[in-house]
Amino acid sequence: MDRLSGSFKVFFEPPFWVGVIEEISNGKLSACKITFGSEPNDSEIFEFIQKNYYRLNFSPSVAVVKKEKSQNPKRIQREISKSRNNFSVSTKSQEALKIQHEQIKCERKKLNKDRKKEKEEYIFQLKQQKKKAKKKGR
Repeated sequence: MDRLSGSFKVFFEPPFWVGVIEEISNGKLSACKITFGSEPNDSEIFEFIQKNYYRLNFSPSVAVVKKEKSQNPKRIQREISKSRNNFSVSTKSQEALKIQHEQIKCERKKLNKDRKKEKEEYIFQLKQQKKKAKKKGR
């Protein structure tokens, strides 16, 4: 059966507040990093997720192994309260974000290289036209 779980963590990464959405689906984790300006409150975060979730650019999936075991409900409550105080981002989500960053960087390099090549070709064509015009005496 297809299982989907996720988490959203907000933490301060000077000088901005940053949110990381982790989504685990079929044993694969993908993450998305969102930069907020000032400290967002709960209603702003909820509204942002509702409006922009499908437009978010999630990183490529990274395999993750998650053990499912039954736990005492009180223990689960304690762990949730501890996780609220702990603002660390999981290493798997950092890895996923790093892969996404590398892909974006490669795409940007390729795009810049193509633009530079087109510009050089355009300048070359202008020079050729000037040479022809000069040769014709214009």
